[in-house]
Amino acid sequence: MTDFDIIILGAGAAGLMAGIEAGRRGRRVLVVDHAKNPGEKIRISGGGRCNFTNINATHVLGRERFLSSNPRFALSALSRFTPDMFIERVKKRGIAFHEKTLGQLFCDGPATQIVSMLIDELRQAGAAIWTGRSVGSVEKIDEGFKVLVGDGFVTCESLIVATGGKSIPKMGATGFAYSLAKQFGLAVTETRPGLVPLTFEEGKLEELKELAGVSTDAIISHGKTKFREALLFTHRGLSGPAILQISSYWREGDSISVDLLPEQDAMGLLQAARKEQPRNHIQTVLAGHLPKRLAQLLGELINQPGMIGDFSDKKLQPVADQVSRWTLKPVGSEGYRTAEVTLGGIDTTGLDAKTMMARTVPGLYFVGEAVDVTGWLGGYNFQWAWASGWSAGQAA
Repeated sequence: MTDFDIIILGAGAAGLMAGIEAGRRGRRVLVVDHAKNPGEKIRISGGGRCNFTNINATHVLGRERFLSSNPRFALSALSRFTPDMFIERVKKRGIAFHEKTLGQLFCDGPATQIVSMLIDELRQAGAAIWTGRSVGSVEKIDEGFKVLVGDGFVTCESLIVATGGKSIPKMGATGFAYSLAKQFGLAVTETRPGLVPLTFEEGKLEELKELAGVSTDAIISHGKTKFREALLFTHRGLSGPAILQISSYWREGDSISVDLLPEQDAMGLLQAARKEQPRNHIQTVLAGHLPKRLAQLLGELINQPGMIGDFSDKKLQPVADQVSRWTLKPVGSEGYRTAEVTLGGIDTTGLDAKTMMARTVPGLYFVGEAVDVTGWLGGYNFQWAWASGWSAGQAA
């Protein structure tokens, strides 16, 4: 039986960060992962460029941009390990990066640079890493925990669980962390796919099939929540950053509203067209502001034939409404198969916000996506992983 001070289950963003920090404190650390290669979700993130943080992923905006049953929970970790602190590590490593939009930071080169940085820091900190080894039973013993790794047992004083959520099962994602939490008496909130494309029923898909592949700038709203980013029509429904964002707030049975002319006065635009281009048809007018296929379909849905010069304000109003307040009702999402994150997770009321330790099980910690903290699209979830992993690594 091999003894360690700390065993970390999961070699993703949160687990690697926890291992680095604990190792730097002189702790004997083992990081275990059932995947052959560590940091696989880091590698595929951001289209292979790794959107490694967001300059706005701070405790100041945490309550607004991190979803949780207790939005205040994340603020402690986010305030003590900030985006600037991770950016400093990236700069020190010499990794070139750029800000894309809305505070999102991406590597100029491949995401594997971030994985390599973390693995090198982990090894420099003296930690061991075992990959391609499955974790079986976890048992509480007097001195800490006994964990079955592969076909042998290892023991530790502290156990940090960083195995993530259920999103992207083809990469090995499971509900392991939730099962372990329940085993030790911790509550788990409802989980569901987040940052995920939304789908339509067959009839609506048939109606919109000509739009597959069309992308446009839009504001997508659900109640008082709205996001302005790209909207993409697909063969299954809707995707693109604006949809991924709103999907974390949407629930089955709900409708969403689509504004295809963000921050423009649709009625005013149509009235101007009536004056300046009276002989044009609605599709032609809309095609001046929207992708042609989308303008064509909207024209068919509006079903107002004739030249715009002949339209009264009363007749223009439904056209403006269709363009700026298009109501759509998805029937579901693409699920964990393509979801970037899992909403919900280990109930934060059972965890210490400063250390991430279970209040009722000394030495047991949960970090990253496994916890009921989910960020917006665009680097927020990586920052939560870094911050929560750092917090546990400082304490365990």
